[in-house]
Amino acid sequence: MSAPFDVAIVGLGAMGSASAWQLAARGRRVIGFDKFHPPHAMGSSTGKTRIIREAYWESPFYVPIVRRAYELWDELEKKSGKHLLTRTGGLVLGDPKGPLVSGAVQSARAHDVPFEELTAAEVRKRYPSFHPREGLVGIVEPRAGVLIPEDSIAAMLAQAAGHGADLHYDEPVVSWSADGDGYALRTAKGTCRAAQIILSAGAWMATDLPGIKLPLTVARQLLFWFEPSGGRAMFAPDRFPIWLWDTDDGRAFYGFPDFGDGPKAARHHGGPDATADTVRREIRPEEAAEVQEFMRWAMPEHYGPVISSGVCMYTNTPDEHFLIDRHPEHQGVWIASPCSGHGFKFSAAIGEALGDLVDGKATRFSLEPFKFR
Repeated sequence: MSAPFDVAIVGLGAMGSASAWQLAARGRRVIGFDKFHPPHAMGSSTGKTRIIREAYWESPFYVPIVRRAYELWDELEKKSGKHLLTRTGGLVLGDPKGPLVSGAVQSARAHDVPFEELTAAEVRKRYPSFHPREGLVGIVEPRAGVLIPEDSIAAMLAQAAGHGADLHYDEPVVSWSADGDGYALRTAKGTCRAAQIILSAGAWMATDLPGIKLPLTVARQLLFWFEPSGGRAMFAPDRFPIWLWDTDDGRAFYGFPDFGDGPKAARHHGGPDATADTVRREIRPEEAAEVQEFMRWAMPEHYGPVISSGVCMYTNTPDEHFLIDRHPEHQGVWIASPCSGHGFKFSAAIGEALGDLVDGKATRFSLEPFKFR
C-alpha cells in the first residue's frame, strides 16, 4: 500500500461507499477501509429497508439534498441493474401542530412538494390498518418510498471498484497523521499515503477519531418485524405506505410495508446510550413491549407476534442534524456521517458533495447547516 492516493476513505457505510463511488467515477485514486465487510449489520446502514421522503419535517433545507439523492439513486439503479428504490408513498400522522405534521407541511409548501392532507376519518378509510383518534391528521406524500440499504451500499461499492477504487474490508484504520503535504494511514496490514481523507466511520467516530473530540452520542435503536394479526395482504408495498407517527406524549414511531419479512416498525430516537464496540446486540423479548403497546391502539391489524428483530445505532449530534465539515486542524481531512438516525436517504447526494469538497468545487446545495458550531 505504498502508492499515493488522492483520497482515503475511512468507513464504507452509506456515506463512505457513496463517496468512493463518486470520486472513483471522476478518475480519482481512491483507497477505502472498513472495519468489517460491507454491507454489514454492525453499524447504522442496516435493517433491510430505509425511508426516503421529500416533505422533510426536520427542516426545509434538506429538500434540495433529497431531490438530488432521488436522481442519483435512479442513476445507480440504471448503472447497477439493481432495484434499490420502491415508491410506496408516505404517510405522516400526528397533531396538526406537532413537529412531524407541521414540519412536513412547512417543507412541502416551501419547495412545492406535492402532498395531501387527510382528516383522521379519511386516513382510516384510505388506510384501514391505521386508527388515528379524531383531531389527528395525515399528510400523504406520493413520492416517498423505501431504499434497500444493504443492496444500495453493495451497488455503490461495486461502482467504486469498477472505476478502480482500492477497497480494503475487515481492515480498520488504526491511526492517521499528517505526513508532508498529505496524510499517512496505518492499519494492521500496512501503511498508505493519501492527499486527503474522508472520515465516515459512523458510530465509531464518537470514540475513535484521533485529534478531536466530536459532540456525538450513540444510541441503541431496535427494529422489529411482525406477523400482522390482520394478515399480510393489506401491508403489501403497492397498498401500504411508509409511515411516521407523532404520538401525544412526544414519541415518534415509523414503519414499512411487508417486503417478505413481515411489516417493520420501530421507535425513532429514544434508545439508550451505547458505544459502537460495546452496544448490546442481543434483543430480549420484553424489549418489543414499547412498540407493541403503540401498535395495539394505533395499528391493531399490524400487531402480532415478533418474527425477527435487529439493532441499529444512531450517531447523534446535539441538534440532530448532520455533521459534514473540514477537520478544524487538518485542511485535507473531511468529517462526514454522524447523521442522527435520518441520513441514509441522502447518502448518494452527500457522497457527491464530499467529492466536490475533495475536488475544491462548490457543492450543489448548501452544507452550512452541517458545519461545526
